[in-house]
Amino acid sequence: MGRLSRAELQEHNRARVLDAARNEFTERGFPGAKVDAIAERAGLTRGAVYSNFPGKRALYFAVLADLAERDHEPVHPEPGHTAPEALGALARAWAGELPLVDADTGGRHGSPRLGRHLMSEVLSEDRIRRPFAQLMKLDAILLGLALEELRPPDAPPARLVRTAEAVLTTLHGASQMADAAPGFIEPFNVVSACERLAGLDLRDTWPPPHLPYIPRARPADEPWSPPPATDAVRGTPARLADDGVVAILGLHRLEAAEEAVRAAPPGATVTAVLVTGEPAELLPLARLAVAGLCGCLRRAFPPSAWPRLQVVYDASGALARAAGVPAVSDGTEAAVRIEGGRIVARADGRGACHAAAATEDAARVGHARREGSRPS
Repeated sequence: MGRLSRAELQEHNRARVLDAARNEFTERGFPGAKVDAIAERAGLTRGAVYSNFPGKRALYFAVLADLAERDHEPVHPEPGHTAPEALGALARAWAGELPLVDADTGGRHGSPRLGRHLMSEVLSEDRIRRPFAQLMKLDAILLGLALEELRPPDAPPARLVRTAEAVLTTLHGASQMADAAPGFIEPFNVVSACERLAGLDLRDTWPPPHLPYIPRARPADEPWSPPPATDAVRGTPARLADDGVVAILGLHRLEAAEEAVRAAPPGATVTAVLVTGEPAELLPLARLAVAGLCGCLRRAFPPSAWPRLQVVYDASGALARAAGVPAVSDGTEAAVRIEGGRIVARADGRGACHAAAATEDAARVGHARREGSRPS
């Protein structure tokens, strides 16, 4: 075997660290785990561990994210084709990962035991809690959009994100109780409750964004050459070349993704590109939150009902730079409109997702420029 390149060696060491950390967290829990012990298990120095991860919590989030993103065997053989059926299947898939009797014998891959200290770490600092709140909003948007796709053909349009929030509250509450009070959770009751939430009328509507100032999308005519990326919702290559909207969103602005989805024309592809000023720690948290939902969603909902929203992680900022956003932070909100493989409009700041998705004039101007004519 030839000598590994620097990048290959770093990836190899990272994998060793993650494997060692998983074993350490499994045996000792997050509070009792030691970075020195993880380094010893991996056969590396303490410095080598810190060269890959800034701290124990970042390593913990990365271990949980890797476990959540692994393929799972279907818990229920058929996805649901109505909202109650799909929510029941979602709840069964979720409950299949919980330690329902003994807190020391977790579900598949031991992930529930490993994850029992997640909420205490989320609650420990506002810089973790705030992005986690937005990640829960993003999960609710994804689940709500999937539920909307299962409406009967003759049913009036309705927003179902509040229903999704109620379902996620139930499921996350079940997770916390399964860890805190083994034997308390009855899976059948959790499934039954989620099925019945589908019929709950929460009077959910989608009003236009109420912002003191919504920026106008600026016409553009620029090349669009994004790097390859994976859609975390489907687990497949992201369709970044499709006509639609690409939103660059910091982890404090994730709820703005819904503005792009609601304002975009039918058939347009909407992509939320997640960025942060602390990618080593916060992007694994994002991966964990999205994978925890979408792994169950893909088993519970038919592909035709999967949400019309792609989610992509941009740890290096390369995709943001391709969209003309050279610097990112947790407060970033920027969006570009893509047509014919080119950027035809862009907007920045609060309200940018709505502006880029809703604009028709900017797209028309961009098209006119490409055709070498003046817009009428």
